[in-house]
Amino acid sequence: MKGDIYDPKALIREAYRIEGISLAECRTIFMDWALSITVDDPKTYIRHLLEQYSSEDQAHPMTETLRAALEQAPRAARRGGRAARVGS
Repeated sequence: MKGDIYDPKALIREAYRIEGISLAECRTIFMDWALSITVDDPKTYIRHLLEQYSSEDQAHPMTETLRAALEQAPRAARRGGRAARVGS
């Protein structure tokens, strides 16, 4: 099945059509979608997908997944030296 520029494999569209889909399944589908697009900053694509599909179902787990993808990722705190080797 062919999608469009924002959803080339129509993965997001199909996720919204699956009744009873879980959040974990949506995250897996989202990861596959993210690996299939070829842009440097996918946030524009994610915003477009949210506009296109979230109006249909605000409580859908894919809507939650897409919103989470737009949030700033927490900054990783590097632990160096002995603490990194031994652990807490």
